[in-house]
Amino acid sequence: MVGMLAMSKAGHDKGAIYVIIREEGEYVYVADGRIRTVDVPKKKNKKHIQIIKKKQLTVSESGFNDLEIRKIIKEYQEEGNVKG
Repeated sequence: MVGMLAMSKAGHDKGAIYVIIREEGEYVYVADGRIRTVDVPKKKNKKHIQIIKKKQLTVSESGFNDLEIRKIIKEYQEEGNVKG
């Protein structure tokens, strides 16, 4: 699941788009590059997210960075898939 785009299905952030940056058991850690950065990701239960892009995103050797995550989410939104 790491590197996939996901949308929050529950919680205060319902409808928010994130990139999954880490997976641990029943939970994933997601970041949007703005409010939820790579250094302070949001912990979400797997059943509270919906994978919206099955293709895994390319991760640089140094891992994810906030600029790349913002760019990926913006490109996805500009494709017309999500308003906002």
